Amino acid sequence: MATSTTVSSTSSPSPPEDAATAVIACGALGAHVRELARERGWSVEIHCLPPLLHNRPGQIAPAVEQLATSLLASGRRVAVAYADCGTYGALDALCERLGVERLAGLHCYDVLAGSERVRALLEEEPGTYVLTDFLVRSFRRTVVRELGLDRHPELRPDYFSHYRRVVWLAQRRSDELEAEARAVARFLDLPLEVLDTGLGGLERDLGQLVASRSVRPAGRHGGD
Repeated sequence: MATSTTVSSTSSPSPPEDAATAVIACGALGAHVRELARERGWSVEIHCLPPLLHNRPGQIAPAVEQLATSLLASGRRVAVAYADCGTYGALDALCERLGVERLAGLHCYDVLAGSERVRALLEEEPGTYVLTDFLVRSFRRTVVRELGLDRHPELRPDYFSHYRRVVWLAQRRSDELEAEARAVARFLDLPLEVLDTGLGGLERDLGQLVASRSVRPAGRHGGD
């Protein structure tokens, strides 16, 4: 399983101790990252990348690299609020090369619910379609429209016939959001289960990223 990157760059100099920390956030986590930063009083700059990059994960690492390189060149420290998110190690390779860290986990489900919890859900029922608060709110745009199901609803079984249930990992459960989650489940013609996760996992891991020295002095390595 992919984990957060801790190995430092051998080409980028360390920023000064008082350098600002810039958080490059996955758009699907961006609202929660902003919320936590505000509540905890973290002195950070938050830069969100488009959430639709998740539909094209091969573009995630290049997008992070472009932004991270610019931020590092301006003297900022950089933390990456992404899990691997389908990059199959490309994001880890980038983080290692630039000497920055990312959130642990294979995907945002691990970040929000914990990898062991998510693994247990999928072992219990491999045909589990997982929702987060972001996916509940954006399902029509990020799934239905992106897959062309608004124009070709007959394709829905081709995409979803192997699923057996929907599990909503609820960060901020509300009656309104639950109604939207049930509408998604009805669209998929699947039963809905709700697992309240809160934001504790993201808060803990993000706090560690913000507190860590994300860029180490040139020539130093994590195992030194």
